[in-house]
Amino acid sequence: MGSGASIIPGVSLVGARIETIAILLLGCLTVQAAAQVKEEKPFAGQGGNVAVQRWRIGMEITAEGGAFKRIVGATTVPMDWPEQRVRIAESDLSRGVRVSYQVVDGAARQMVIQVPLLASGETARAVVTFEIHRLLPVAPQDTGAYQLPNPKRLDRKAAPFLAPSPMIESQHPKMRAAAKEAVAGKERAWERVEAIYDAVRKRIEFRDNRGGTVRSAFETLEEGVGDCDEMTSLFVAMCRSLDVPARMVRVPDHCYPEFYLWDAEGKGHWFACQVSGARAFGGMPDPRPVLQKGDNVLIADPATKKKTRSRFLPETLIGFPAGGGGTLKPKLVCQQVREENEKETADKRR
Repeated sequence: MGSGASIIPGVSLVGARIETIAILLLGCLTVQAAAQVKEEKPFAGQGGNVAVQRWRIGMEITAEGGAFKRIVGATTVPMDWPEQRVRIAESDLSRGVRVSYQVVDGAARQMVIQVPLLASGETARAVVTFEIHRLLPVAPQDTGAYQLPNPKRLDRKAAPFLAPSPMIESQHPKMRAAAKEAVAGKERAWERVEAIYDAVRKRIEFRDNRGGTVRSAFETLEEGVGDCDEMTSLFVAMCRSLDVPARMVRVPDHCYPEFYLWDAEGKGHWFACQVSGARAFGGMPDPRPVLQKGDNVLIADPATKKKTRSRFLPETLIGFPAGGGGTLKPKLVCQQVREENEKETADKRR
């Protein structure tokens, strides 16, 4: 490694020019605050309460041991979904910092942070407050009319969620066997999916794997333990193995699955469930904002531009040393705004 190498402790550098480029793949490092939910009327045509929250999301970047130029960071932020409406309430940007937004594969929205120059010891802040109106849908009372979709007639947006994706081995023979065993004797579509849900909750012992190596869906099935990420991927894999479209949904510090069924008129509907934690099937009581839907996004390495498939859109940071060594130290911000914090901020500004 050259004398000008910029190394971030505990993180692998990617790309050939590691002596001039600092890169960080941060992953899903989010912090959940205690939920404070306000209720308003539900969205038109949809049942359930609506939670109104504000979340601060962004990044603080510090140059340590040397200056950096052409710094670009990216982090996932909420976007509109059928059950979610998002608006920017406030932007807290250091001088010279610019932010823009881009949607990746229709699955998630990134906030792209650009810092032209950061002197040694300086910190650049790019934190945006989002106001999120989040519908908390309830499970339908009459589930008998729902049916499995015909794979050959699936909507083009739902069809990809029948195929395997990174670490979701839905075509593995043991995965299909486990799913068939779970639904044995179940005829109706809703009952079959719920049987898979119950089987995963019964078969897999919840074990927090924060900071550890994430198990694939098949490894979770084989080992019998998993966290919310791993249990969700197993549920998704088992559903797909029986031609039920399913996908992972990422929220701050958590994820859960959705499955897709047709109603009596052949119209498709997505339904959420909590595989880990308190039982919730067909509805979603968790008010945290949706950050991503889907588990097969095409991402580009910020240094090499090489594209690969990933389950979740990673947070990234890249910068070029300006006349010396040093490292870029990032701090992710993903925190719900409490009402008392807003009051304290208002008081200080008076």
